[in-house]
Amino acid sequence: MKLSDRLTGAMLLVLGALAWWGGSKLPPVPGQQVGPDVFPMVIGIGLMLCGLLIILGIGKGFEEDEKIIASESGEVAEALPEADAPGGLRGLLSGWKALLPPAALFFYYFASERLGFWLTATLMVLVLARSQGARWKGGILLALLAPPLVHLVFYKLLRVPLPPGLLNLPWA
Repeated sequence: MKLSDRLTGAMLLVLGALAWWGGSKLPPVPGQQVGPDVFPMVIGIGLMLCGLLIILGIGKGFEEDEKIIASESGEVAEALPEADAPGGLRGLLSGWKALLPPAALFFYYFASERLGFWLTATLMVLVLARSQGARWKGGILLALLAPPLVHLVFYKLLRVPLPPGLLNLPWA
């Protein structure tokens, strides 16, 4: 079953509105500026924005076109995109990509206390970025920039301590 982009975007828009509404109903924590209502409201706003962008068709030009292959008899048949082609090493590896995010979470659970958030998150981001097709330069840049930003959000905004491990960050 194939759903239209407008319908999918509308469902995301409604889901985001419900998340925002549900978050706004949560009671604030006395004496704190950030309470349990902030996270669902931010996620709701993000979902609504993504749904609106999908409805408007923004980013549709970034999708890859399928290749068309003519058969020997001259008939034109649609071909699968290369990443979805069955068989071969590429087809086998693309199936394993779905297991990488849960494996990364298990890796974080078992390694973060010993290595610390900084090293564990850096390795996770690099492996996940490379598995999704990022080049080495972009993957390394993302792996070096994302963990400190996430650590700052958790440590300063949410006041959740993350394991220091082998490296102690300057603001920790």
